[in-house]
Amino acid sequence: MAVTFENIVMDLDKINNKGQARLFKNRYLEMMTKTHPVVIYCMYFPVIFFMLYYGSAYKGVPKLTEVVLFVAGIFFWSFFEYLMHRYVFHLVLESKAGKRFVYTMHGVHHEFPRDKERLFMPPVPSIFVSGAILLLMYAAMGWYAMSFFPGFLLGYIIYGSMHYAIHAFAPPSWLKALWRNHHLHHYKSPDKGFGVSSVLWDVVFGTVPSKQKA
Repeated sequence: MAVTFENIVMDLDKINNKGQARLFKNRYLEMMTKTHPVVIYCMYFPVIFFMLYYGSAYKGVPKLTEVVLFVAGIFFWSFFEYLMHRYVFHLVLESKAGKRFVYTMHGVHHEFPRDKERLFMPPVPSIFVSGAILLLMYAAMGWYAMSFFPGFLLGYIIYGSMHYAIHAFAPPSWLKALWRNHHLHHYKSPDKGFGVSSVLWDVVFGTVPSKQKA
């Protein structure tokens, strides 16, 4: 079942567990809104390994410093993930163009949560966003960004993989809490449960969905 944007009203109560929205009439633009986890892995794992190697071998980043910054990058991703999901992906805009932007960016996922082709950010926008973030980190940290940014990228991969698994598979017993929180975010409490790979920041900022709604 394909649905054009013009026929869609962004309503979080209107959820389709089957099918896929069509975001663009142009087939090439439409194709660029979809991806598979393997594509993202092939893009970013080589970048992670290369940057860690280059920073250590050619820019003299000490091994211990590299490890600490790498772990810090993973941790920082979890905070970034929470902020983006809460304050950017769930923006409330009144203009037609604004509503379309929000729907294309994230609303489509809420309407078609089981669309496996839109559970990772597609390659082209992902490259632009990650490139901009890398430049900001380099401006702030210099060559230490060669250690911090790979951790940030791994955090993104963990998040994306977790997000894909939550929508595609049944939860293992030890991760049921994460599955429950994200499903509550989709089906009961869209104003809660903004963490996907971790509930840490939901706990910190008081946005854990109520278990009574499960």
